[in-house]
Amino acid sequence: MTAYNSLLAVIVLGAVTAGPVVAQPVRPVEPVRPVERIPPVPVRPMPLMPLHPESVLTLPIDTITLAEEAVLLAGLHTGLMAEQVALAHDAYSLAAGFQDFGSRESSAQDRARAAAERDKERELSARRTSQDREARAYDTAMRHVYENRWEPALTAFNEVIALKGSKVDAALYWKAYSQDRLGQRAEALTTIQTLTREHQASRYMQQARALEAEVRRNAGQPVRPQDQADEDLKLMAIASLQNSAPEQAVPMLEKLLQGTASPKLKARALFVLAQSNTPQAREVLKNIAKGGGAPELQERAIAYLGMHGGKESRAVLAEIYSSTTDVDSRKRIIRALAQGGEKERMLSIAQTEQNPELRAEAVRQLGMHGGHAELGQLYAKETTPEIRKQIIQAMAMGNNTTLLTTIARTEKDPELRRGAIRSLGMIGGKASGDTLVELYAAETDVTIKKSIIQALGMQDNATALVAMARKESDSVLKRDIVNRLSHMSSKVATDYMLEILSK
Repeated sequence: MTAYNSLLAVIVLGAVTAGPVVAQPVRPVEPVRPVERIPPVPVRPMPLMPLHPESVLTLPIDTITLAEEAVLLAGLHTGLMAEQVALAHDAYSLAAGFQDFGSRESSAQDRARAAAERDKERELSARRTSQDREARAYDTAMRHVYENRWEPALTAFNEVIALKGSKVDAALYWKAYSQDRLGQRAEALTTIQTLTREHQASRYMQQARALEAEVRRNAGQPVRPQDQADEDLKLMAIASLQNSAPEQAVPMLEKLLQGTASPKLKARALFVLAQSNTPQAREVLKNIAKGGGAPELQERAIAYLGMHGGKESRAVLAEIYSSTTDVDSRKRIIRALAQGGEKERMLSIAQTEQNPELRAEAVRQLGMHGGHAELGQLYAKETTPEIRKQIIQAMAMGNNTTLLTTIARTEKDPELRRGAIRSLGMIGGKASGDTLVELYAAETDVTIKKSIIQALGMQDNATALVAMARKESDSVLKRDIVNRLSHMSSKVATDYMLEILSK
């Protein structure tokens, strides 16, 4: 906001509630304090739309790698997209709380609620920041591994280990793997011992034992530069089998997947298996999806089952979901099922799952994949306010203005009503703006009206706010509206302020 607009805002805010003009002694003008701005929420880049896997079967080997990764991104990052939308919703609430706190006419109850919300959002933001930092460092390290850049991989894995988050065991395994590829056998064995001693329940234990045996076999042996050339040949052989006779290679590929081959080679082998419709290949894929291999392969296997094979493969996913207790694996299965359009299964999980985190994931995926009717059923039967709040957020993800409008009009819980109103503000667009204006005109609760003003303010809907200000007779609400307008770089807002000054 320019200095002119800042000064104009101060003049107008005083003019809104001022009485008759009385001569006052001239006092020095205090400098206008800048309006506190909310820092922008960092948004991580989203993946491109995936290519259909069948369209890449005859492409050159490097192109296949890119296409394969594009396919996987759809399944593996659906959860990330949902988290980003949820984070945006939380940031919206936080920003609304800051602006509400800044209003001089806010009640003590409003300020207390805003302070509590700020504390909660700061805590959530700090936790997400730590998780995001770990995820970025781990992804960077794995990219180095895929490209055989072992020295930078070691540096990145050390960063992950220092964060002491959820990926320490994975970082230790791949650190040892990188050390072995650099010929640092003794260091690799020490790292493996740390992993097996401090993370005995790790899913990398089987892989670590196989790696340890290989490191001991190679002790005293120099690094063989030809190993990279051998791997390139194997990649070409796998690409050939992919197009000719994948079913003949199933036993060989299964053995490769259980060994200590590079992650790139394993990923390609798994991709070949996923293209095969033979019972043997399906069984291997199912076993890996159940956790019978490296965790990275399990993620891919779950994603492949969600994308390939129709209802039969998704039934396998449902079977795995029932048999595993690992929360991360269950989350990935939920996302894969949602990717396959299994809305009824999502609804069932959202209704019956005992783990709140998994219930929330099912709700989010329904929102992400157009489960409007299912979310409506779920909201009508749900009695827990926290779950209902998550359903409202999921409706916002799916731009479900119809259900959100119904909740905003009929919900008895004021906090849930405000949540629906905030969600309408997040959706944006003329339809939601018109709905908010209608709600404001019919509303009598001052707190709810303030929430509507906030929602329109976050939309930068100056036209609607000016129209409301002209009709508003409550001086507190009118001041709140003008306060929102004073933060907008809009000709409509500026013209209205000049209009007030001209009276």
